[in-house]
Amino acid sequence: MTEYWYNVQTHKVEEDAMSDWTQLIGPYKTWEEAEHALEKVRARNEAWEKDDED
Repeated sequence: MTEYWYNVQTHKVEEDAMSDWTQLIGPYKTWEEAEHALEKVRARNEAWEKDDED
C-alpha cells in the first residue's frame, strides 16, 4: 500500500517517504490528504491551544 507524506521543507507531497523523516508529516492514505497536511496541523494546534486555555 502506498503512503503519502508532506515535506515541510519543499512543500510537496512525496510517495513512500523519500526524504529525511524530520522534514515529513504523515503518512496519509491519499495524495489529497497529504496535500492538506498543514491545514490539519494548524487545526489541531488551534484545538489544543483552546483546550489549554479552558
